[in-house]
Amino acid sequence: MFRGEYNHTVDTKGRLIIPSRFREKLGDECIVTRGLDGCLFVFPMKEWENYEEKLKKLPMTNKNARSFVRFLTAGATSCEFDKQGRVLIPATLRKFAGIEKDVVLAGLLNRIEIWSEEKWNENNNYEEIDMDEIAGQLTELGLDI
Repeated sequence: MFRGEYNHTVDTKGRLIIPSRFREKLGDECIVTRGLDGCLFVFPMKEWENYEEKLKKLPMTNKNARSFVRFLTAGATSCEFDKQGRVLIPATLRKFAGIEKDVVLAGLLNRIEIWSEEKWNENNNYEEIDMDEIAGQLTELGLDI
């Protein structure tokens, strides 16, 4: 499982160092793709393959299903680590996420999210988010704290 929050920078060639704790769990290769809320998702290969199986079961006759599958898979790219523990984030994905230099990597159980630092701060200002209210709503989905 992925946990924790790390601040890093993307170099001028679009390479990003993945923290060693994350690399250990990702293995030799991972998938980077568009994520929700304007970030990028990083999946270990096995998790991505499991997710692809679920996506394949969505009905092609449903326009929202087609759009969602297209959103996630068209931009998905397989990444391998170089000797310094870096991955190359394609320019199209960097543009989508607004990533220029400073990023936040967040471990979220089965995946990692990569955020531009600016978007991270905009979307994850926990002083302005009512977590008590959110937690209450999540009990309806079976999460009881």
